[in-house]
This record gives sequence, structure tokens and C-alpha cells, in this order.
Amino acid sequence: MINVFQPTLGEAELAAVGEVFASGWVGRGPRTKAFIDAFGSHIGVAPEHLVSVTSCTEGLFLAMEALGVGPGDEVVLPAVSFVGAANAIAARGATPVFCDVDPRSLNPAVDDVERRTGPRTRAVLVLHYGGSPGGIAEIAAFCRERGVALVEDAACSVASAVGGTACGTFGDIGVWSFDPMKIVVGGDGGMMHVPDPALRAAITTRVNIGMSQESGMASAAAGGRWWEFDVRAFGRRSFGNDVLAAIAQVQLSRLPEFLARRSEIAKRYDHEFADLDGVLCPPPLPDGHRSSHYLYWLQLAPERRDALAARLFELGIYTTFRYLPLHRMPVYGSVSSLPGAESAADRTLCLPLHQGLDDDEVGAVVDGVRSVLGGV
Repeated sequence: MINVFQPTLGEAELAAVGEVFASGWVGRGPRTKAFIDAFGSHIGVAPEHLVSVTSCTEGLFLAMEALGVGPGDEVVLPAVSFVGAANAIAARGATPVFCDVDPRSLNPAVDDVERRTGPRTRAVLVLHYGGSPGGIAEIAAFCRERGVALVEDAACSVASAVGGTACGTFGDIGVWSFDPMKIVVGGDGGMMHVPDPALRAAITTRVNIGMSQESGMASAAAGGRWWEFDVRAFGRRSFGNDVLAAIAQVQLSRLPEFLARRSEIAKRYDHEFADLDGVLCPPPLPDGHRSSHYLYWLQLAPERRDALAARLFELGIYTTFRYLPLHRMPVYGSVSSLPGAESAADRTLCLPLHQGLDDDEVGAVVDGVRSVLGGV
């Protein structure tokens, strides 16, 4: 099966894990710090503004907790978003308020966010669909003007930027993912960007089971009783470890080659599918925008979309649609009508796009799509 997502892992990643095993320390330690430093350099921020966590989803939960989101609050987020984002809001007793998205880019514009913002809005939580930044700069300016916190779910956007500013650094908190379906893979894990010191301190305490960072080895080095500790908040064990960090750091060093290959495949798809009748490719990026090319999608009439997906599966080509509109899920209690998100969900199909695809596999996807749509 030609997959939509697939990690590219090799001897270098295996050797890095072997070094961690040989060190006798597989928990949070020097490799975690080294990866934090490397990731900070990659996105252009000070490493002390970063917090390593077990997953992007955990980072979103931590973000809602640290911002004090709770019952009576509302958090605006695009309907086409990851379920973990809405769960992070609902778990706090707050209300996820879903906004519409552009049916072509699947990203919200600032007007979409503004229409759903009200007096109870505590925060805005934005996904960059498929790695395209969308209207993040305008949304960030709007949130600053309104005094509303902005959280960026940058799981798809490890190398996305606007005007040289990395996605994930526009708001109060940004969160990235290194799970097995992402571009930089650690096996799992996530990273948070939190520039405000007080907010970052609240998160780091929660990450460490609510304990102060001065306990344990640091206390021993200072001559104190290292077995004593101070619990300052209710928290979980949410920090990353050296095994995940070692893999992810190697992956980060390979990111330029990954991005070059993904861009090459996206350009070939653009060229090969441009002349298909009734089929739309992803819209071009605005000037100054850089995409991570996490997803590539076609849009066509719903019945043709479904027939294409079924036939490609028979040919050994896996496709999907990410993400199902959350306002359609009864658990969140939404009764909103969001035509952009609904149109996108009914017409969009994500094709295989990862750096591990060879030319023959890309050719098989192209031939499969063109042959099927010629008869549908």
C-alpha cells in the first residue's frame, strides 16, 4: 500500500538511540536538552522559551490549563481541526466554538475568527491546515487587539513561516508534533513555544507533576536534601525523554532534504492534475508564505471524490480526508452551519505525500488518479 504518511527512518536514527541506551540514561536528560536547543535554532527562538512534552495533544491540554480556560469560557477554533484541540477545550469545562474555513485552503481567515468571537472568548486555537500558514499573521494581530490569547496548533507546520516568522511563534503558545505521521518523527513527543516567563513557569511545573524544578539533582548539587520536593500545582508527568529526542534531533537535521522532496512531489502533482476537468488542486501560497507540504489534496464533486478514493484503495493507494469537521460531532453540542468547512469535507481527498515516496510510487498515484477520473 502506498501510504498517505510514512516516516523516513534509518541507520542514523538507530545509532542515536543506541547512544542513549549505552549512556544508561533514557529519561529526560542531555539529549532532550540538545534537541530543545536544535529546535530553537530551527524556528529562530531562544531555547529557554521551549518546553519538551510527551505529545502535541498533551501540549494543547497544558496550554488550556495554563491559560486558565474553564467553565463559562469559550475558545474559538476552526471546524476543520484535530479532535485533540477540541478535547483540550472541552476537558476544561469550556465551550469549543467552531469557526468556518475557506473551502479551498481549509484555513480560517481573520473574519471567520472574528465572527465567532464574543465576550466569553478566552482564547483562539488555530491549526495551519496541511502546513500552509493561512491567515495567522492577521489572526494574531486581531487577538492582540482584543486581548484574547492565541494558541497555535503547529503540528502540520514544522517548517512553515510567514515573512520569516515561524508558524508556532505568532501567538502566546505554539505546539508542534513529532508523532509517527509527522515530517520530523520522534516516535512521539511534542514541543511548546511559550515566550511569557510566567506562563512558561506554569506549564513547566505542570509538566513535572506539579513539582518545583529545584527538587532532585539540582537540590543535591546545592547541598540540600535532594529527596525533598515542593508540589506547587496539580500536574502530570508530561515531559519528553532522551530516546524520543535522539530520534527527533536526527530527523531535524534531515529536514531540508525531507522538505525538498515533499515540495518536488507537490509540484509534480500540481502539474499532472492541472488539466483534470472539475478537479481543483491546492491554491497557491500568498507571497511571503512558506509551507511544510504536510498534506496535498484534490477537490472534486462528492460522488467523484468517493469513487476515486475507493478505486485508488483497490489499486493499493491509500487516501484520506483530514480533518472531519468537529461541529458535526454531537459530543461537542454544536448546532452551527459552516458552509466552507462542510463543502471542504465533502469534496476534499488527501493524496500520499511524504519524502519516502520514490518516483515510481508518485507515478503510480498520478496514473491512478488520471485513469480513475477519466471514467468518473
